[in-house]
Amino acid sequence: MPTIRPSQPSDIAQITAIYTHHVLHGSGTFEIEPPSELDMTHRRDDVLSKGLPYLVAVEGDQVLGYAYCNWFKPRPAYRFSAEDSIYLAPQATGQGLGRALLAELISQAERAGVRKLIAVIGDSANLGSIGLHRSAGFKPVGTLTSCGWKFERWLDVVLMDRALGAGDVLAPI
Repeated sequence: MPTIRPSQPSDIAQITAIYTHHVLHGSGTFEIEPPSELDMTHRRDDVLSKGLPYLVAVEGDQVLGYAYCNWFKPRPAYRFSAEDSIYLAPQATGQGLGRALLAELISQAERAGVRKLIAVIGDSANLGSIGLHRSAGFKPVGTLTSCGWKFERWLDVVLMDRALGAGDVLAPI
């Protein structure tokens, strides 16, 4: 079984390759042009500078997937709500790796003070991501219909969320 660990700068090339595949071939991200390794480095640095997790699943020296969360919106009232992202290398799907990455991300996000984790899933036909999040305790909260245009078709966004720790039962410290 692959190991899940914090990402390192040396992982960026493989992370970028995984994401490039999803940008070019998938509807889970609404990006059209793949970002560069420098862009991905800045994105990772931004997440880590906020004290949030950015994880990779590795086997040997091969990155098979990655997951991170970042604050849902920049305004201060959102400071306990984060959006998760998970991407797997094409050869790593269907092996339970997404579930393992999400479980570790949930654990680390909770330790970082996140009270609400939000999945913003590109494409209502993205049954793999929807099922993965449902299996981790996320509940559907809505669908934004036809809000993205990619691959010559309209795409929905499915919103799901899950409370972490005390959720909204207690005020944050």
